[in-house]
Amino acid sequence: MVGLEEAKAIFFNHFAHKQSGCELIRSENAAGRVTAEPVFARFSSPTFHAAAMDGIAVRAEDTFSASDNTPLALDLSSGQAEFINTGQPLPEGKNAVIMIENVILDEDENKAIIRAPAFPWQHVRKVGEDIVATELLFPTHHFITPPDIGALLAAGISQVAVTKRPKVVIIPTGSELVQLDDFPMEVPAGKTIESNSAMLAAMAKEAGADAEITPIVPDQYDQIKEALKKALKAGADLIILNAGSSAGSADFTVKVIEEMGKVLVHGVTIMPGKPTILGEIEGTPVTGNPGYPVSALISFEQFLAPLLKKMQGMDHGDRPLLKAVSGRNLPSKAGIEEFRRMVAGRIGNDIVALPVKKGAGAITTMTRANAMLRIPAHSEGISAGQKIEIELLRPRSQIEKTILCIGSHDLSLDIIHDFLRKGSPPWYMAATHVGSLGGITAVRDGLCHLAGTHLLDPESGKYNVTYLERYLKGRKKARLYTLVYREQGFMVQPGNPKGIKGIEDLTRDDIAFVNRQAGSGTRVLLDHELKKAGISPSEIKGYDNEEFTHMAVAVSVLSGKADAGLGILAAARALGLHFIPVTEERYDLLIPEDALNLPSIQALLDIIKSKEFRKRVESLGGYSTRDAGKLVASI
Repeated sequence: MVGLEEAKAIFFNHFAHKQSGCELIRSENAAGRVTAEPVFARFSSPTFHAAAMDGIAVRAEDTFSASDNTPLALDLSSGQAEFINTGQPLPEGKNAVIMIENVILDEDENKAIIRAPAFPWQHVRKVGEDIVATELLFPTHHFITPPDIGALLAAGISQVAVTKRPKVVIIPTGSELVQLDDFPMEVPAGKTIESNSAMLAAMAKEAGADAEITPIVPDQYDQIKEALKKALKAGADLIILNAGSSAGSADFTVKVIEEMGKVLVHGVTIMPGKPTILGEIEGTPVTGNPGYPVSALISFEQFLAPLLKKMQGMDHGDRPLLKAVSGRNLPSKAGIEEFRRMVAGRIGNDIVALPVKKGAGAITTMTRANAMLRIPAHSEGISAGQKIEIELLRPRSQIEKTILCIGSHDLSLDIIHDFLRKGSPPWYMAATHVGSLGGITAVRDGLCHLAGTHLLDPESGKYNVTYLERYLKGRKKARLYTLVYREQGFMVQPGNPKGIKGIEDLTRDDIAFVNRQAGSGTRVLLDHELKKAGISPSEIKGYDNEEFTHMAVAVSVLSGKADAGLGILAAARALGLHFIPVTEERYDLLIPEDALNLPSIQALLDIIKSKEFRKRVESLGGYSTRDAGKLVASI
């Protein structure tokens, strides 16, 4: 006999590369299945600017004079304001919605009286607010939940490639066994109702497999051997010989497996479940499970359920409540119990939880979150560093294997995530986009495993190192690795209808700009280019209009909210925008030294040095991976 962990290592390593295959199914039938390849959105959601409230649609600029002292009457008959319901398209020329509760109608209902101005895009769900066409919706080996089906259909995905359900064949063996249906009134003396197979079949289905139970096979060597041959011929992915694992004189299971294939383990030092047999025939796992029901259950839980889930790219674990530390300030409205979707991962001795974006219409907040935080009604919020309790939406093992990435946004992070999920063991990555400087400070404060950064030092022309010395030196040891070089430039509408040629055009009266948030590397680059050109930010209409990712900037341009925005070529290509190059910049990964030896981080570093990763990234356009994985600096 061998120990439990040794038996698991032998069994799982022997079948490390065994998978159940792939099939294409309708998205509406995909709940409980696992993606076999990455899924990218075909459509944006919403596909049009939509009202987020019942009320009146207006042009925000027409309302700026409204106040309590000077109410403003908007003309409904002329179309200055128009009634609109939640979810309806915003009328042409309108850019805001005023809630019906804040509107007073005159007697003829021709005038809508308001006492406060509206701001542009108030109560409006913009094109791509939830999902942006071409973005990674789900990586490989993502477990599809009911909210995910909504996301798939909203993104235009009618069919999805999923891993096949493994076929499990359960062969009950034993001359003493009988079926209950054959003896519904009384069990003959010396006979036992065969019940384990139905239990094991249910457990197999719970693990995502399809189970088939054969007729009872008596304790006859040739009949057991023939039953195995039939199961193999039928295409079984896993065969369970039930009640055929002890050392009794009539138990032929181990001998049959030895003759037809290979016995990997015979006997495990666990109780119950000690007689377990683990073997292989023609590349198929074949196990001899103990006959006692509890032993059979324990054996299945320890060996077969994890293997079946692994064959489908699923993770095996539970979903307990877990103590964590909040990584961000989370203000909340008193009097309302708030459910915040979170991503959580282990940083040192603590589980750190970070919020994903809010929004009742954002399906992806549910698909991307791995935990839920309930903020009580009597609370006004959570402070960064505060101890909290989170409810896990994913198994704890996934939380423990999640890499928290904070900082600048880049499309290559999605590709890293996909490669991590396909690994053995699989790892997970949750990215929160707060800008390069926010990522550096998160590393300093011990709130993440890595940060993406591309901060240009205008004086030296170098990227990132100056800022690391300023914010980390003497406080936190970390290493800086090159990830990619990427083309930054101005994204403008298809065909460049306004003839934008360079940064000088941003000062034109007919050009509306969309910016990145303060602290982001793209914002620093823009300010540097403005200074070189002698342009003041106050000369640019829209300089204070901020978004948090390159794709969000691209969506603003595509939707017509802005005429131009600074971003990467890959984002422009993804949405079919015209691109005007400005510079090639270096995008780095900052990793705290105390995280470097983590298996997950080592797997990530191996990925970014691989040819497969470089090929995938460069296929996006506008990228060079010539120095991917190169150590730039140690702080």
